[in-house]
Amino acid sequence: MIRKSETKNFMEGNEHCKLYIETDKIVFGVSILLPGMKGDVDPGHKDAYEIFYVARGKILCNLPDEDLYEELEEGDAILIPPPRPHALINIGEERAIVIWSQAK
Repeated sequence: MIRKSETKNFMEGNEHCKLYIETDKIVFGVSILLPGMKGDVDPGHKDAYEIFYVARGKILCNLPDEDLYEELEEGDAILIPPPRPHALINIGEERAIVIWSQAK
């Protein structure tokens, strides 16, 4: 079991990330973005698919290699294949919470 007090906290731009679990097969964490805030562009993961699930708020997922923007609301998810760059932007009026996981 991992308690939230045991998470690894880090920032990617204005995106507050909490890493709960990381093994050689899976990564699981949560990102928090305040209204109007944007995370750094993640260059993508060479050997891993990544899923974003919006637990709260409204997010714009930018896929800059294709100049594509996907709007995600609470309850929506998106699959990012390797090694696709991506960034999250909070376009809502409340704090956004995004749950993410990678499978290697």
